[in-house]
Amino acid sequence: MYDKTKFTQDLAIDRFIYAVENNFYVEAHELLEDDWNEYKKIGEKNKALVLKGLINGATALALYFEKKRPSGYEKVWPVFNKYMPLLDEVSLDNKDRFYYAKELLIKKNSLINN
Repeated sequence: MYDKTKFTQDLAIDRFIYAVENNFYVEAHELLEDDWNEYKKIGEKNKALVLKGLINGATALALYFEKKRPSGYEKVWPVFNKYMPLLDEVSLDNKDRFYYAKELLIKKNSLINN
């Protein structure tokens, strides 16, 4: 049987990583939303929250770097920090890609704090 969620998830996380690597934070934010909504719909709360964390990480960076709204960044980045510990608890295909995305967002965020 075709598993739409898995296929979308694999593509989405790779596209998300590419977007963040290339500083396309607004676009990155959009790339995980379908999977986030699907996990919410099927009751996979913690998986949805992990994606919410990654989405908010990209959103925070977009607010800071692209929208020039540091106060917005300060409100949104803590959501990333709040939900990232759940990554250790969930089962995801290609989980290493999600860890990489997390570390990439942290690395990009370190540019703000220097």
